Amino acid sequence: MFVVALDVSMKKSYAVIYESSTCLWEGTIEHTKTDFGILLDKIQNLPRTPEVVFEATGVYSRPIEAFCQKNKLLYTLLNPLQAKKQLEEDTLRSWKTDKQDAHKLAQTHEFKKRTPKVAQEEIYQNMRDLSRFYQEVEEEIKRTRMHLHNCLQLVFPELEQFFSSRINLYALTLISLFPHPEIVLQSTTTKIKNLLIKSTRKNISENRARKKAEQLIFLAQDSYPAVDENSVHCQKTIYYAEKLQDLLLQKEELQNQMTRIAKELPEHELYLTIPGIGELTSALLIGELGDVRRFKTSNQLNAFIGIDIRRYQSGNYVGLDHINKRGNPKGRKILFFSVRNMIRQQKSAPNHIVDYYYKLKKQPVSKKDKVATVACMNKLLKCMHSMVRNHTRYDYAYTVSRTTNLTVV
Repeated sequence: MFVVALDVSMKKSYAVIYESSTCLWEGTIEHTKTDFGILLDKIQNLPRTPEVVFEATGVYSRPIEAFCQKNKLLYTLLNPLQAKKQLEEDTLRSWKTDKQDAHKLAQTHEFKKRTPKVAQEEIYQNMRDLSRFYQEVEEEIKRTRMHLHNCLQLVFPELEQFFSSRINLYALTLISLFPHPEIVLQSTTTKIKNLLIKSTRKNISENRARKKAEQLIFLAQDSYPAVDENSVHCQKTIYYAEKLQDLLLQKEELQNQMTRIAKELPEHELYLTIPGIGELTSALLIGELGDVRRFKTSNQLNAFIGIDIRRYQSGNYVGLDHINKRGNPKGRKILFFSVRNMIRQQKSAPNHIVDYYYKLKKQPVSKKDKVATVACMNKLLKCMHSMVRNHTRYDYAYTVSRTTNLTVV
């Protein structure tokens, strides 16, 4: 058996080639076209195609994955925790180097039950990258809005009335143009209206612009700011208002891009038949779950997300069951809010996930809210896995009959 093992770091990896327990070659390769070409030549000169094994290290291991996929090499991508346990279980010494790790990965590969990674189509990787980008933008919007809130409390607190429930580009345009009440009072309704029509990034009618201008002047007349119009806090307010506009437009563009690509995949249409799941949620779920057909059982999908049960017992002590949380935290977050959204929208259509939630809450010993929600996440994953693998749409009559026959533990 031939094995190529790599210990991956930033811009380079330490690689070894083994036949059974014998090292045939070792060396450092840079993540460049030249060095990857050298490694490929050594692999192609072997009598048989080797198995490649390396540890997942985020963006640093992506070039190795791309190399394996491009050259159709069978590879195993190890979870960092899994790799650590496997490399340390045979020794009591705390001895770790890149060279040592690469050799240990190769030496143990033949005896460990390591499952090769099933390569997905490129569209799923694109969806995953878009989903991650979308979530990063969402987090940045939250942070920027908090910064803007802090600034407005000093310069013009009343401006927050323009987006008390939902941020909109019109309000942000007004804030960036008139960050202080004195600036507003130095202008007129007509000038404010014309400036808003000219400056907003989305179309606004003349009548609506006039109403916004009148409201702005009314608020400015009774405002009592903590700083004057020349304060640096006015500059900060303009900065965060404009940054927030850019982020909102970027978020909208990503949402449109994700939903457009998701429509090319058959599971998107199936997910949309589940009550409470819309186009954006379906696209995000596809981005995080990927092609669920690669999981033979729903339990494997649960483990991938990280909601499989962790159990601990020692002697007479039996610990409480918890979910592992070793899988995909972003996927867990989307699933959690998907279930909560189903509960909020339960009147729109019958849903066996919602029925199961209330069944758990009405047991002789009621489950806590988060425990019941996680149990529903588990059921939702099973439902989605079955729907995709069998290419069936959601059917409440079928799912509810199965739910009522389940014994809840």
